[in-house]
Amino acid sequence: MIAAFLFDLDGVIIDSMPMHTVAWREYLTRFGFDPEGVEHRMHGKRNDEIVAEFWGREITPEENFGHGAAKEALFRELIDPVFGAQLVPGVAEFLRNYGEIPKAVATNAEPANAEYVLSKGELKHYFQAVVDGMQVQNPKPYPDVYLRAANLLGVDPSRCIVFEDSPTGVAAGRAAGARVIGVSTHAAALDGVELMIPNFESAELQRWLSSEGLNRTVINGGGNGRR
Repeated sequence: MIAAFLFDLDGVIIDSMPMHTVAWREYLTRFGFDPEGVEHRMHGKRNDEIVAEFWGREITPEENFGHGAAKEALFRELIDPVFGAQLVPGVAEFLRNYGEIPKAVATNAEPANAEYVLSKGELKHYFQAVVDGMQVQNPKPYPDVYLRAANLLGVDPSRCIVFEDSPTGVAAGRAAGARVIGVSTHAAALDGVELMIPNFESAELQRWLSSEGLNRTVINGGGNGRR
């Protein structure tokens, strides 16, 4: 029986990757780097890995963190005016409709970005735990973030449904022992998922959850409950 939902952040809750690409391109250009292909180099990775690819692993941890933090500040500045339009369709309604199911965010993102997205989107109250990339030793595709999220919820990972949009994230969810639903924000298909959905308005998602014995009407008395 499904006991919890675990959500990636970028590409699952918010379609932020295009703006992350713009921010990385602008930030790298400031330092004389060629940003060509950065969108492929950054997908599914933690900032310290991306910074090390450009600046090298010989820079200090403080310098590495500083570049990542500065880039994320630029990202938040760029996305803020269009934030509402970038939320993945139906995500807020889905969180509300399944209000009684424990939920966590498990992301490679930095803490400031997770806080920004959940607060700006007025979604924070739906989640009992938020695990970011700085809380674990190994980022996705390692299972650390999902194992920690399940542990914080007090749920066995095998009873969790992970929502992911990248091969790296799917690998992390499966390695944790969870079942994974793919969100096709950036990929039409993902290997190893139980179901692909375009977004959280998907009728197929509702049917799949009902087939697993998870009926939102039963959960919250009609689908209009709010935590």
